[in-house]
Amino acid sequence: METMARPSNGFLSALSAEDYELIRPHLRMIDLPHEAILVETGETLKRAYFPHRGVISLVVKLAKGEHVQVAMIGRDSLLGTLSTMGDACALNTAVVLVPGAASVMDLDRLRDAADQSSTLRTLLTRHGLAVYAQVQQTAGCNAAHPVESRLSRCLLHTHDLSGDYRLLLTQEAMAQMIGARRNSVSLVANTLQHANFIHYSRGHIQILNLDGLRQTACECYATVKAQYDRLLGPR
Repeated sequence: METMARPSNGFLSALSAEDYELIRPHLRMIDLPHEAILVETGETLKRAYFPHRGVISLVVKLAKGEHVQVAMIGRDSLLGTLSTMGDACALNTAVVLVPGAASVMDLDRLRDAADQSSTLRTLLTRHGLAVYAQVQQTAGCNAAHPVESRLSRCLLHTHDLSGDYRLLLTQEAMAQMIGARRNSVSLVANTLQHANFIHYSRGHIQILNLDGLRQTACECYATVKAQYDRLLGPR
């Protein structure tokens, strides 16, 4: 790992020069390997992750073995917002959905910096609220909307967070993303492919038509995006 200059992550780039200097000496760059588990439910989160590329999936594991994604974190935010303000015990499992790279720092260091700066605390709170808004919308979406709309929403969101049109997503990963069965995901992926919205082959997805996916997605995509813009947009 090596120290890096002012990075492109949305949270880090939004910091004032003074707040950035509080954490800059403690930042290190790491890879985010595909399917790497960053923390398991019930474990203590020890590091904050600021993705530059790639996507982190927050997953709830149920007693019968089902895994359901409740939120995603990408280049616009960080993993560890709420842990800096309270209990660092992970409420869900964090796993790398799309490989990439991230800045990391010890959570204790970030907590110390937040104790010194009200503006840093405010930004952390806003990012925590944005993730919470995403969790709430995902719960409602998975309960009420058809699989095709949910998959389109997740593909759009993954593209936004990763900045990439080519995604490595297995049927199992997509089923986890939207809380559906693999056979349902296979049927819907084929439907989206026949519409020329995506090209899908052996776990590799290429997004071909963003507008088509937006028309197919439910309102939850726009709702979450609007909440992020409101909470994290320029001030």
